[in-house]
Amino acid sequence: MSPNKRLVVGQGQISGYISIFLAVLALLGILCFHYPEKLTTPEFREIYTKDSMEALMLGGVITSFFFAALSVILSKKLKWGWPGFALAALAVILGALSVEGRDVAKSSWHFGLDWMILDLLLMVAIFVPLELFFPKNNEQTKFHEEWRTDLTYFVISHLFIQFFGIVTQKPAVLFFGWMGLDKLHTWVQGLPFIVALFLAFFTTDLFQYWAHRFFHTRVSLWRFHSIHHSTQNMDWLAGSRTHFIDIFFTRAMTFIPLYVLGFSSTVFNVYIIFIAIHAVLIHANTRINFGFLKYIFTTPQYHHWHHCEDPKYYGHNFASIFPFIDMMFGTYYLPGKEWPAGTGVHEAEYPKGFVKQTIYPFTKSPFDTDLKMEERSDR
Repeated sequence: MSPNKRLVVGQGQISGYISIFLAVLALLGILCFHYPEKLTTPEFREIYTKDSMEALMLGGVITSFFFAALSVILSKKLKWGWPGFALAALAVILGALSVEGRDVAKSSWHFGLDWMILDLLLMVAIFVPLELFFPKNNEQTKFHEEWRTDLTYFVISHLFIQFFGIVTQKPAVLFFGWMGLDKLHTWVQGLPFIVALFLAFFTTDLFQYWAHRFFHTRVSLWRFHSIHHSTQNMDWLAGSRTHFIDIFFTRAMTFIPLYVLGFSSTVFNVYIIFIAIHAVLIHANTRINFGFLKYIFTTPQYHHWHHCEDPKYYGHNFASIFPFIDMMFGTYYLPGKEWPAGTGVHEAEYPKGFVKQTIYPFTKSPFDTDLKMEERSDR
């Protein structure tokens, strides 16, 4: 099948890809079971149980075999089914059906492989069907020319979650850790759940708004943030394309209100889950309108206008959660049911690939070729 054509239901390719995907996750999951100290996240291990992960592993392998067989039946060829079958068989040989969770010793460092596996599984389960059956751009394929680059961003940001977490929390601790916030934390944690959750959403989005807007209005920062805007194929993976400098600064800013206000673990976990899903949704290639909700929460249409490549629409829709924050500061733009004609960066072309895009902002400005920096950007 040509990489430039959309996947079609009933031809065996989709079931073949599902089989391969689940088998690869099973193989990675085996590594987590064998090396939990180095490959799993302590905070995340508190949420799931070893029994649930054993059941998920079993279900994943069985489902992989099922979709491999379905692929052969639908396509009447082994082309799409045999890779998934082979990988699932390898997972069984390596112990996927017999792995057992165990107590995990403390470790000074770890990768977030468990977080990557489970988040990737959840995002694929939600957004691949959404984009397949309700696409905004019918011509856009799942496997566009830069999907591997975006997937690499996704993998890196998840595997190095400990590193990103430590760096982004440091400013809040450094500047506010001395203030003695226990009484404030007690008061905030005593608020009704809905009120506390709204407060978490609003304060983090307000801090994110100004951090985001600052990255757009300073050329020295836009050169990093523009990497995120360089994608011309908006889909569920596009939001992952973010330079690490951008990640450090923006997440550090949004963590400040979380740290200062000291929300309960329940509010914090709901906030994290919402952000993890919503941040993917607003970049997704889906035409779903969301009705009146689009005036309460940011939607794909709303955020796609923020990514519009036409310079006359620059400088709008910086909010991540609440459109009314853009209304407060005069940057709101949502023209009925209209969508932008295209996305990307009008004033520059960017190199392909994760490594080249990581290096690019340190060596070149997207606004010129001789590194002469201006004070402000119109972006």
